[in-house]
Amino acid sequence: MTNIDFLAQEIFSRYGNVKRARGCFLYTAKGVRLTDLYQEGGRAILGWGGGTAFTMFKNTMNRGVTGSFETGFAYRTKKAVQELFDSEREVLFFDGYKAALRASLLLSKDGTNRYRPWSTSPVNWAECPSIIFEPPFPWAQNLFIVASKPEVFEESVPCEFLPAQVTIPAPMHAGITRSIYDLITALKEREEKHFFIYDTVLTKYWERKGPYLFTKIPEERYKDFIIHCLDLGIVISPDYNEPSIVPFGADAGVFRVLKNTPFNL
Repeated sequence: MTNIDFLAQEIFSRYGNVKRARGCFLYTAKGVRLTDLYQEGGRAILGWGGGTAFTMFKNTMNRGVTGSFETGFAYRTKKAVQELFDSEREVLFFDGYKAALRASLLLSKDGTNRYRPWSTSPVNWAECPSIIFEPPFPWAQNLFIVASKPEVFEESVPCEFLPAQVTIPAPMHAGITRSIYDLITALKEREEKHFFIYDTVLTKYWERKGPYLFTKIPEERYKDFIIHCLDLGIVISPDYNEPSIVPFGADAGVFRVLKNTPFNL
């Protein structure tokens, strides 16, 4: 059982199916609203509504452009990635972080960086030879993008030595492209002031860097902490090594229950 399967089963056993998702909240069959700090590992960092990204996805699918032929949407995704990192990039898709990391390291002998929006890490992304990131498109698919500079891509090992790449259909490209442009806009709007408002409760259990919450709980007790939070209506990252995320737009009162029913450290 994967960590994500564990989380999904624990949610279902308490609250039934998730019937709707909006913003940073999950609405369940038992009428309970869950505050989501997992956010699909960052894919739902802009909110579960999907906004115009879902509209682009549906419009493209409705046009029937779902085959294996060239549609031009891959080029649009590439242009969005280049705008995000303010540099020329070749863009590859991989199934899972491990495959993306291996590919990125094969492409760049000087190492690689994982991009997380609003990260406090002092990295000049335009200068990074190769970057790994998950698109901010709220979709339950383990897609990772590797964005490498053209000169790195051209001088690297032949493509046949890279892990198998994932072919993305046009509707998914359309949604991902729009989500990247939405992220570019959100980067100018969200600031530190939007992240620290929950610190009085959260920093007891996590170290916060920007919107990212790195757990202080010992690894051997982390599953107990996941369950404790779920019992209080709070969904956190099921992976000890992956951060939870500050729930943008939630009222500070959603964490009062965690303050009133603390986890025994």
